[in-house]
Amino acid sequence: MKKIVLFALAAALAACAPAGTKTAVPAQPKATVYFTSDISPEGLVKIYDKISQNVKGKVAIKFHTGEPHGPNILPVPMVKALQEHIPNSTLVETNVLYPSPRQTTEGHRETLKTNGWTFSEVDIMDEDGAVMIPVKGGKHFKEMSVGKHMLNYDSMVVLTHFKGHAMGGFGGSMKNIAIGCADGKIGKAMVHGSSQDNTWGATKSLFMENMAESAKATMDHFGDQIVYINVLRNMSVDCDCAGTSAAAPKAHDIGILASTDILAVDQASIDMVYQLPEAELHDLKERIESREGLHQLEYMKELGMGNNEYDLVNLDK
Repeated sequence: MKKIVLFALAAALAACAPAGTKTAVPAQPKATVYFTSDISPEGLVKIYDKISQNVKGKVAIKFHTGEPHGPNILPVPMVKALQEHIPNSTLVETNVLYPSPRQTTEGHRETLKTNGWTFSEVDIMDEDGAVMIPVKGGKHFKEMSVGKHMLNYDSMVVLTHFKGHAMGGFGGSMKNIAIGCADGKIGKAMVHGSSQDNTWGATKSLFMENMAESAKATMDHFGDQIVYINVLRNMSVDCDCAGTSAAAPKAHDIGILASTDILAVDQASIDMVYQLPEAELHDLKERIESREGLHQLEYMKELGMGNNEYDLVNLDK
């Protein structure tokens, strides 16, 4: 009844407006992004609790295994603390497309042992194959192939090491689920624009759009039961998929950002990175902008995936 009354009121106001005038559209409320400079198990749990209201049922924690002995992956004690703090939760990953031990489930499980991810079960979501889920409103895809086990979960916590990326420019929450939930054989090839002649056909703006549409499929699947955490630590220009060959970070650690809005948390992460001193920012900025990485944010907004305007709540104060 309330919606009907509001609609009638809006219609009446529009009818009374002088000819040729535009009816004001209510401003979209800003998203809320939480921040702490405390990059520790305690800091991670504290910030998660600010966004966890709708996380329930069987919970997938989407993290990144990293290549064997990767120097920049998230610290095991932090991930362990979060997983133990979330009831009925499981760490989840998928296999990769490029040549790597993680290209097979067997090799991936060996990498899990090497990198210390042994404190709980890790579900390789495409171990038993893939399933197609809808991409609503996409212009490149109508559906996306994701690890079949993703359908076993009610909620998802996207736990991301924010850093640079060889193709994406940067890797935040969007990249984590865009590539990280797509299965290793079909979905990742779709996102990368794989063809018979070129495994990495999609570059720059097209790759950003492919990623966003893939991420939207996972985001829409979980509805309001998906949340996002970006850890701005050890921010190399290279992804954790570069393993031991990743460039040493020049930027200092910033903190942890969290939100229920995927665009807001990635936008806030970029905003904080761009405030770094020039000597620390230079390489990351060059990596991001040379790959047209900021188009990730533009296209997420175009797809209606979130709000790039946000209120930052500092938990340190």
